[in-house]
This record gives sequence, C-alpha cells and structure tokens, in this order.
Amino acid sequence: MRTPDFWSQPLGLKARVLSPLGALYALATARRLARGHPKSLPVPTICVGNLNAGGTGKTPVCIWLASELQAMGHTPYIVSRGYGGTQIDPLRVDERKHTAERIGDEPLLLSAFAPVIVARDRAAGAELAIAQGADVIILDDGFQNPALDTDLPIIVVDANVGFGNGCCIPAGPLREPITAGLPRAAQIIAIGDEAAQSSFDAAWGAKIHEIAPNLPIAQASLAPLQTGMDWQDMPVFAFAGIGRPEKFFLTLKNLGADLIHTEALADHQALSDRLMSRLLSDAKSHGAQLVTTEKDAARLPQKYRQKVLTLPVRLQFKDPIPLKQSLISLFNS
Repeated sequence: MRTPDFWSQPLGLKARVLSPLGALYALATARRLARGHPKSLPVPTICVGNLNAGGTGKTPVCIWLASELQAMGHTPYIVSRGYGGTQIDPLRVDERKHTAERIGDEPLLLSAFAPVIVARDRAAGAELAIAQGADVIILDDGFQNPALDTDLPIIVVDANVGFGNGCCIPAGPLREPITAGLPRAAQIIAIGDEAAQSSFDAAWGAKIHEIAPNLPIAQASLAPLQTGMDWQDMPVFAFAGIGRPEKFFLTLKNLGADLIHTEALADHQALSDRLMSRLLSDAKSHGAQLVTTEKDAARLPQKYRQKVLTLPVRLQFKDPIPLKQSLISLFNS
C-alpha cells in the first residue's frame, strides 16, 4: 500500500469526506483493545509500536533495543506477527532456511540481531520465546494488540510527517486517535534530522504535552552504517519498498551517489523475477549499480542477492541516556 498524499497534508475535502469511516476505524480499534485480556509475562516486555500506519522506523528501534539489552547481559527475543508472511503457529526464525514469503521481511532482517519468534498469537509467541531462554521480550508492532501486558510501551513516529492530518484510516494515517494512544505510551521516539525534529515539536509538541504531560520524547535519526563503501559519484538505480522510499533515496543522494533512477515500490511489495530482471537490465544499460534497503534485501530472490548492493542504516539518539535508564529500571522493579 502506498500512503495517500492527503494523509500528510492539512485537512482537506478528501479527509473530511472520509472522516466518518475514520471514526468507525477508531471505534473498532478501541473496542478491540477494551475487549482484550492482556496476558502478564514473567519477564519484562517492551512494545515497539506506532499510531501511524506504514513505516515509522520500528525495525531500527528494535535493532537498537536488542543491541543495548545484549550489551547489558540480557537475552532479548523479538516477537513479531510476521507481516507479509504465511506462518501462523509460533516459530523461531532461522535465516538460513526461512524465506520472507514465509515469515515476512522484517523478522528475517531482525533475526540477524536477536532471536525472533514469528506468531500470529503474540502471547503464544512470547511464551515460546521465554521457554527458549528469553529474559526480556521486544514486541514488534503490537501497540494496538491487546494480547500482552507491556512494561515499556513505545510509540515510534517519523518526525518528518508527525501524526499526519490527525485523522484515522482511511481519512488519515492513524490507527487510533492520538488522544487515545498517547496516554497508553511510556515513551515516544521521534526519528528525523534536526529540521524534522523542530518541525515535529512545533506541530505536535504542545498537543502531546496537553494529552500526556509526562510522556518523554527521545529524538533520534537514521544514519548510514559505515561499511567502507564509497558512494561518492557512484551511478545507482535505487529501489525501495518501505513506508517512505524517498527517505532512502535522499540518504543515497546525501552520500554523494549519482541517482540515475529511483523506483518507489509499495511497502513489503514482492520482488518478483520479472521486476528484478527489468531493474537489473535497466541498471546495466545505464552502467549503474542496483541498490536497495536492508528490509528489501530480505525479500530478494536468491539469484539476485549478489547483484544488488544494500545500504544499511542504524538508529542514533541525540541523548540515549534516559532510554537506557528506562531499560535498566525494567529489571530493578
């Protein structure tokens, strides 16, 4: 699904016409949460979620959390629904034999950093993780799922777009109103550069403080991982099937790459042989290199994996200390 442009624009005719449907969507989310019976776990549980549909940066946040918890001597397991995959029963991801078609591209990527359990039933997935030795659970994208009690519920937001036009799907990007979602959170992580952070604060800072006065906002950005690759003046054909492909293209441009062509795909779009064959042929005809994101690389057919470069990015906090202290406190309570 490609995010409609009007979701990130001031309220207009389309949003107003669709607002009754948005109200019904919000009501359905509220009812699902109210009727849930969250299960309490014997280990700390961190939920990495969002209020917006689409990509906000949850995967980099999960990677950062897993790395920090491992550095503290803990054994985090990530529990994911496995969006885009077919797996239903709880299963530990094995990156050597499982495919994105079966378990989803994000779990496949995350499994390189920590053990990952894919399960439609989040509680059953968490129980399997604990049985295998997890002493802390990272719940990937479960903020609107009532299956589990969480000790540190985190909302991730793209500082460039904030909460869009403030409306719920399909009138806007929200899965639930911010008046309902923010009070349930213990932390916001806003991801974007300094200009985006300033814009987010100007547009939403006062409103967030009004709704949830004590809700901390951590500022972070995504920075290219230093791999030794020299991108300066490299002719590239870039493609991406993430929430906001333009962010990936801008990162390449800022690294000095010569963007011959950019192909924005739908989020989680299947990378068919036909599509990849066309992209590879077009890149070769221009003397360019095919480049994509880590998440897209997880969906690449095997025969194309040596032909496509990946640009990895990692999360960097302006001040990581408060969030690190929150992680420590999970084990001291």
